[in-house]
Amino acid sequence: MSQRLESMVIRHTHRVPRPEGPAGDGARAARRFDAALMSVGFKLSAELLANLSELAEESVVASAVRTLDTVRELVGDHVQHNTYFIDFPARVPDTFDFWMECIVDALLDGASRENTLAGLRAGTVDLLTLPKYGNYQHTYQQMLAAHDELIAAAGDRVTTLHLGGPLETEVTALYLALAGSTTPLGEQGIADLGTLAGHCADGPQPDAIPVRENRALINAARLQVGAGPQVDTVTDVLRLACALAGGDVSLVEPTRFRSVPRGLRRALLACLDGLVAAAPAKLADVGAHREQFKRLGERLHPHEYPQWPHAAEVFAVARGEQEARSFDSRVEGLLAAGDVTGATRLLATAPGKLFRALDRLLCTGSTDEQRAAVLAAAEQVAPQISGRVLLSVREHLGNRTGDARHGRLFVNRFGGAWAAPDRRQALPDSVRSRLIATLDAETRRRLPTPGHLLVDPEVLDVALPLSGRASAAGLGVLPRGSRSRIDGELLRFFVYWKQTARTTDYDLSALLLDASYETVDWLSYTALTRAGGEHSGDITDAPEGASEFINLRLGAVRGASIVPQVYIYAGEGFHEVAESFFGFMLREGEQQGQPFEARTVRMKSELRGPGRVALPVAFVREDDGAWYAHWLHFYLKGEPSGNRVEENQLSVGTLLRGVMQRDYLTVRHLVDLMAERATTTTRWEGGQVPAEPVTYLGLERPADLHPDSVVITPENLRDLIPG
Repeated sequence: MSQRLESMVIRHTHRVPRPEGPAGDGARAARRFDAALMSVGFKLSAELLANLSELAEESVVASAVRTLDTVRELVGDHVQHNTYFIDFPARVPDTFDFWMECIVDALLDGASRENTLAGLRAGTVDLLTLPKYGNYQHTYQQMLAAHDELIAAAGDRVTTLHLGGPLETEVTALYLALAGSTTPLGEQGIADLGTLAGHCADGPQPDAIPVRENRALINAARLQVGAGPQVDTVTDVLRLACALAGGDVSLVEPTRFRSVPRGLRRALLACLDGLVAAAPAKLADVGAHREQFKRLGERLHPHEYPQWPHAAEVFAVARGEQEARSFDSRVEGLLAAGDVTGATRLLATAPGKLFRALDRLLCTGSTDEQRAAVLAAAEQVAPQISGRVLLSVREHLGNRTGDARHGRLFVNRFGGAWAAPDRRQALPDSVRSRLIATLDAETRRRLPTPGHLLVDPEVLDVALPLSGRASAAGLGVLPRGSRSRIDGELLRFFVYWKQTARTTDYDLSALLLDASYETVDWLSYTALTRAGGEHSGDITDAPEGASEFINLRLGAVRGASIVPQVYIYAGEGFHEVAESFFGFMLREGEQQGQPFEARTVRMKSELRGPGRVALPVAFVREDDGAWYAHWLHFYLKGEPSGNRVEENQLSVGTLLRGVMQRDYLTVRHLVDLMAERATTTTRWEGGQVPAEPVTYLGLERPADLHPDSVVITPENLRDLIPG
């Protein structure tokens, strides 16, 4: 368990918990450890190297083994990345020539000859029936032998690992950070919090748990150690029951409730009874999750516990035996009657709902008096709104410019995305400006006084992580809407997958678009050598894991955008396979090396969405001639099977247009708000940092920061969102 916790700390913080062991001369082992790390693009900080050097050699080696396992998985180097074409990117054949070679091979194979001849007579040949197609023709070791060693370049990635505190101190700090997050966590974060909550149930707890899903996981851990759960709505109790059953605490997917032990039954029913007894209006929340409450009631048997009659009312409402009009239905009734002012007064009692309905209220209001009432209510309740909602509404207003040329971009919680024309009624400029001023003033009030604010300019265009679901676990991954410059002559992206139980075929493709988002060209298994690049070859079965690569010379690319895509042609989805991830590398023109070289990897992102087409990132050549990564994290629905880039050109182009036209709220916005109360430095000479404590914002922590500094990097960027 301690190794798992240590790995968690390294993944989330890039800190190695202070190694324990007897003192000794571990300098030689520490240097070997540092060299091994550098081969995969990591290195030890000077402080960590010095600490390890003072330990006995066996302690250094033990720490090195654990840490190397973690960082290799973080960058995708824990698996073998083979290629179909052994010399890739050299000597990749023309697509038609390769297919003809596979057909000739099948005709020479007695077992497949007749089927191939029959297909030729009919005018079609199924590539998947050809023995040579889709399966590795050489071992991983043979592929390695065909490639020269990578020549190091100044542009290779180097990620520094820093010295942390004792393991338990680091674990507690990570638990408190995740549990107290002001924004929802991603899938990996939720899983890690569940583990940490059980380990830390008896220790320090966060002052507040703003995210309901987080609260459910922590409540489940608290119940297991005999502590009382923290709940204030009946939906909190339902989430808690889902957590205890190992189900979906977000309540999107139905949970299969099993027999509940008597002690937990009593605890859940007591919670429900106390909530409804204190505030009967809370029964109105039952309707939103009626079916799940009915299923839970079947397992809790509330009729066996007459001492908690109010708990029984919850399930009576779920079954339709008792009426409890929902809050939303009351609001809808007022709006249907044209009473915008009345709806605003009602919504003001639920400030979060009011802010989420502001646009609708302002557009529905037909008089200046109605709009003034909405604005006044928003200004009054703004101090009660969570920082995440304040910033979400601020981003929304930033895109409500009324420019008919700009469309609307819709993204659901699963990463499903689509674009459409914007036909909404325009908001008056005066209304929009007044709201923006209110939101900015309230956000500025909540932000800390940072003292000396030290900012790496490269972090300014990183989108604020208003939801962990707008990103993915991995290395170098930024939230959806972020923009980062890429430097290098060769761009190579890759996908790896390993099927769980049935044949699974993922296809890596790249669509090239012009400045109008029209298709220029593409690379895929049907176009192996086009667009100034090469495809590594199609793999159609991955029982032991499989990789595909696309190599592009950025200087030779025609068009303004490159959109890598991962298509599920057949088999298991992204959430069903044993493992799947996407990433990209950057190389200098003279660098050779293996198809996959860990220290050239700039990003590795887990693929775990529900769609059949993944769009992790797009590369766009902007007006200055440089290329920039624009982070997407989209999962398109696609078809159940047979997805190909040829059928998705129009939808991908339309979607990218919507992304590029949207203004995302970035770190720059919060820096500008804090700047009035801080000494701000965005560049510093010779890499020297101030000697005094600072608040640092950047992509990676620099060396020699004062130990009392506040450090914000992509790993904990959520800490920047005010509560």
